[in-house]
Amino acid sequence: MPTNLEVPAAAKTAAASLASKFTLLSQKEFRGELTLTVNRAQFHDIAAFLRDQLGYTYLIDISSVDHFGQEPRYEVVYELQNFERADHLRVKYTVSEDDATAPTVTDLWATADWHEREVFDMMGIRFTGHPDLRRILMWEGYPFHPLRKDFPLAGKDSDTPDVAFSRAAPLAGGPFVTSPTGGDTQDREPRSREME
Repeated sequence: MPTNLEVPAAAKTAAASLASKFTLLSQKEFRGELTLTVNRAQFHDIAAFLRDQLGYTYLIDISSVDHFGQEPRYEVVYELQNFERADHLRVKYTVSEDDATAPTVTDLWATADWHEREVFDMMGIRFTGHPDLRRILMWEGYPFHPLRKDFPLAGKDSDTPDVAFSRAAPLAGGPFVTSPTGGDTQDREPRSREME
């Protein structure tokens, strides 16, 4: 089955429309997808234009990239979808390590709430204007951001042993590994071992 790796004309038209109103720092096509790099200071206005004028009503995801050793260190990446035209657009901007903040878009897309909380929790980028910016995966008070490239794979001990498990979890027989027994699912479940 042949694969079409051309960027849809609708996405190219949307990019041209965006470029007529805002500054595009770069525009790249790769494997049928279009990625636009924009200015962080303009991003909230750009996002509103993409949603209200260009029909990108669905925010698929927000992610972040750590370019450890480079400055600006971080990128924040938005995946947007227009269902009427069935086209996808990726928009990103850079964030400095010294000013690791980004504008919230929770007022534009409700789905941004948890996505922004995850980026904050895992990468440490703070979304200004977010209505409830708190950790979503790690516990409150955890002092590190595990998706940063300078975070060791084995993890770090924390100074909060009464709050949560703070040592590296062993795999064999560890707290999150089911037991290979002939028993039923309930017997293999890790919490059943704690009750013994």
